[in-house]
Amino acid sequence: MLLFALCTWQVLVRGPLLDADIRLDHLLVGRGPRVVTEFCADLGNPQVALPALALALGYALRRGVRLPALAVALAMAAVPAVVVPLKALTGRPSPLDAAATGYFPSGHGATAAVAYGGAALLLAHAHGGRPRWPLPVALVLVLATGTGLVLRGYHWPLDVLAAGCLGVILLAPARWLSGRGAAGSPPRASRAPAAPGR
Repeated sequence: MLLFALCTWQVLVRGPLLDADIRLDHLLVGRGPRVVTEFCADLGNPQVALPALALALGYALRRGVRLPALAVALAMAAVPAVVVPLKALTGRPSPLDAAATGYFPSGHGATAAVAYGGAALLLAHAHGGRPRWPLPVALVLVLATGTGLVLRGYHWPLDVLAAGCLGVILLAPARWLSGRGAAGSPPRASRAPAAPGR
């Protein structure tokens, strides 16, 4: 939350962090194979990220993971409710077109962070936290999205960093519910011996 606040403050006051951000962006834009960087940037499109989250939500609900699923769905719904006013407030220009504004924070970056991060939380919670692979896979997808957005020139690095921080903030209630084994998690099999004759 502090990092998100720092990024937002620096964008609003045009602070020294913004100068470093601009220099870093100029070093990165256009690098990498276009087909790869475009694919990575597209991972943050709602048409890609939301179906992935919808599948995880459906699976979690089928497994009885209700409260964390609700928290993740609300986090996803909160993305535009938070991002759109911030874009209007900061009015940050595009890296490629100074006339276009409203680029901080990255909506695609926040969508990817909440969709893939939320899906990973739900998949892990649905199995009692045993599978370790969902969170690393989500992290790779979110980092790939942010990298693609920067390399293609769609967003400044600071836009993407703030979007990732925002995703963590919005998913905090779902993470808390998953961590405490909220009601609605799948029932565990009893270890008590079966009654005779059954």
